[in-house]
Amino acid sequence: MAERVQAWWARRQWSKGLEVPYPVGTYREAWAPFPALVRQYHPDLNAGIALSQVPPAAEVLLLWQCDAGHRFAATPGEQRLRPGRERRRSAWCPECSERANPRLTVALPMRDAVTRPAITGNEVLRARRPRSALRLCEKTPDVAVGEAFVSVCAPRPASAIEARVRADVRERLDLRDECTAVRVARPFFEHLEVWPDLVFPELRIAVEYDSIGRHGLEHVGRREQADRRKDRALRAAGWEVVRLRTAKLEPLGPHDLRVTTWNRAARDRLVDTFRGIRGPLLVDAYLR
Repeated sequence: MAERVQAWWARRQWSKGLEVPYPVGTYREAWAPFPALVRQYHPDLNAGIALSQVPPAAEVLLLWQCDAGHRFAATPGEQRLRPGRERRRSAWCPECSERANPRLTVALPMRDAVTRPAITGNEVLRARRPRSALRLCEKTPDVAVGEAFVSVCAPRPASAIEARVRADVRERLDLRDECTAVRVARPFFEHLEVWPDLVFPELRIAVEYDSIGRHGLEHVGRREQADRRKDRALRAAGWEVVRLRTAKLEPLGPHDLRVTTWNRAARDRLVDTFRGIRGPLLVDAYLR
């Protein structure tokens, strides 16, 4: 059960036998991918304890303050998983999120009790059917699992850097890059397809360029979980994924690369990673 920060700190002092059980900076790298949380945390609201002294998995209630001045208590785990699909700073604050997307409450009129008809077995099955199975997109073409194609549902590139990565890879390797989706076996957010940033059918390798975005909400929290699901779906379809991770984002898979900026050196590292996945004999056959 989560406890107040003062009680948690005193218990850690006692268990470790130290005045400062976690020196400042101990968990700085773990919190680096969450700049929105670093901005919302204030040591003066938490008994003078710095955020880099708090383990990300600690069951401790910390006090946070959003950009609008709202204060709220939450554990590190709750805050790291807080961002949803909303791409705004308010996603880190429960009160701001509620104001941005208020819940609709409808008052129902009073009525007399009536006898409901018995529910049949088929109705129970329909009620328990997953919502994704009822709303599955029908625009995915009927192709084999693992087949790459041009999708009408694929979103537009989120950043200009993706076009630069595509151009630089094409400058080095003679690969097709017009495909935008890969057919998968199981639904992924109501689609039987996933949309990597770059799709190379000849090598069956997908490339993703990951950054935390303008407000620090991209590829962290629940979105990191979605990235992991996406990677599993691609690997189950016979593909491999290489993620270019920036802004101190930790690698998610065995072939991910941490890059500070995209340049020729990063491109050469990416091509070498392709060789490590599919072998130099296959990859070098596409060298320009």
